[in-house]
Amino acid sequence: MNSVYSIFVYGSLRKGFHAEAYNYISRYFYLVAGDARVKGKLYDLGDYPAAIATDENHFIIGELYHIADEKEFSWAIAQLDDYEGINVEAQEQAMYKRELTKVNINNESVMAWIYWFAGTVEGKPEITSGDVFDYFEQKNK
Repeated sequence: MNSVYSIFVYGSLRKGFHAEAYNYISRYFYLVAGDARVKGKLYDLGDYPAAIATDENHFIIGELYHIADEKEFSWAIAQLDDYEGINVEAQEQAMYKRELTKVNINNESVMAWIYWFAGTVEGKPEITSGDVFDYFEQKNK
């Protein structure tokens, strides 16, 4: 049985992007921390970012959410899995994979789900700040 009911989001699922899937987050989850960090690297794939796990000292900035009603977690996370392209046909490759990761907030660590990119980032620009909002703001100047 699943005992982790939190999710870390770093890209289009953050509240500032106004993605359609954010409706699931805002309806079923509540914001725990708007300045959470996960060890990893971000890359610009054009329309969306890709997060890759790393042991290096690089961090991704995002938001940590917790489910409001644990009985609704399976349904709510399934909607987000669909949005992230996890559930694919047999001949297709999933774009992302959902895994547990350690999230740092306020000098503490908690476990939460994250969507790591499942493809290659070769040749894609790295978002060195680790913050998608800052990156796109600088890119669009």
